[in-house]
Amino acid sequence: MIVMYTSEGCASCRKARQYMKDNQLKYIEKNIMKDPLQENEIRYLLKRSENGTDDIISSRSKLIKDDKIDISDMSVNELISFVIKNPTVLKRPIIIDKKNFITGYDPDEITVFKRNNELSLES
Repeated sequence: MIVMYTSEGCASCRKARQYMKDNQLKYIEKNIMKDPLQENEIRYLLKRSENGTDDIISSRSKLIKDDKIDISDMSVNELISFVIKNPTVLKRPIIIDKKNFITGYDPDEITVFKRNNELSLES
């Protein structure tokens, strides 16, 4: 199953939603502002990301820039608490399934979800 972490007013999230709809892909959408991530979800995203925090935390986040926050100085537990309290620091959308993990909307990268769905239908 595809899980897509989104937020309101996110243009990349709208594009990703439209891609899923256009390609008839079933997914679960989780709005990180209305339904904040739990500790276990953040740990799972960190484990699945190839580049750790670089893949899921937006260094361009207003909070990180304005407060000059250096997440590299945080322990994993501190980072998780920080993300739970400040979900806007996450890149969006974060789209994940059993095999794939992408952040943001890239028209070429998102096709992996369609290819995987086609392969599973053939099996």
